[in-house]
Amino acid sequence: MKRNGILNADISRVLSYMGHTDTLAVGDCGLPIPEETERIDLALKLGVPSFLEVLTEVANEMKIEKVVLAEEIREKNPRILQEILALVNKMDTECEIEYISHAELKTQTKLCKAVIRTGETTPYANIILQSACLF
Repeated sequence: MKRNGILNADISRVLSYMGHTDTLAVGDCGLPIPEETERIDLALKLGVPSFLEVLTEVANEMKIEKVVLAEEIREKNPRILQEILALVNKMDTECEIEYISHAELKTQTKLCKAVIRTGETTPYANIILQSACLF
């Protein structure tokens, strides 16, 4: 049994087999997940677990070189955006931030290794994380 870090077996497995430039999404409970993309459903009830709780734990275990956000988050959910930017600023490497339309973000989830569904209920609390090289 693991002593610390992410205890969820599916998230741990996906993170361990990701390579450079592979992507993983963390989304709110309303984000549609394509049939061809693995769904890791953590939603217990509305708001639990929160997007930020899950994102923080994933970011602690993953070296990230790029994050992709919906452009709409700037206007519709500035509080979550500020938390994301603060988390990105704490990372040990440079991290590119790309803003695209929410429609395009949903399309890009088809290419993700998995989408982690949270219980988050605030708008546009969705992110795609691109894996960096460890060396």
